[in-house]
Amino acid sequence: MPKDIRNLVKDFQEENIELSQNHEGKFLNKLEEAFPEEKKSYRWLYAVASIVVLLGLGIKFYPGLVKDQPKENEVLEQVSLGEISPEMKKIEDYYLTAINYEIASLNVTPDNKALLDEYFEKISKLDTDYKRLNQKLKTDGITNEIINSLITNLQLRLQLLIHLKDQLSDLQSKENKNENITI
Repeated sequence: MPKDIRNLVKDFQEENIELSQNHEGKFLNKLEEAFPEEKKSYRWLYAVASIVVLLGLGIKFYPGLVKDQPKENEVLEQVSLGEISPEMKKIEDYYLTAINYEIASLNVTPDNKALLDEYFEKISKLDTDYKRLNQKLKTDGITNEIINSLITNLQLRLQLLIHLKDQLSDLQSKENKNENITI
């Protein structure tokens, strides 16, 4: 037979139950026995780190995969200013044509060979820098700084050649004056 809950609640008397002083400790011990805490093991992490280090060293020192610096006889793949825009191509072509013209118009004699060698050494260094800047353009991408450096390099080479040509003409005129005086 169903009992009325209201009557049960009216008749309810709260029992006064006291917990022992070590109740919390006993509860924690029982909890620990039921669900023991597993200690975290990092052995798998050490194994993974070791494998990564070994793979890295293997790739670094494996002869077939090592990319060495380009050797002197290898031709570096270069990006020219002409590949950036038509205007840059015109500028590069102008300077390269002017440089080649100035080189072609030089007269090499035993008297001016030392002077020519000195200037060609400077021009050679500028040419090496130009190739390095082209590589930088290829790897780092197009920046105003690199483009300006490339154009400045071309200008410096042309200025050196013009200065060389002026010195050669001065040297030639001095030699002509000396010949006229001795005759």
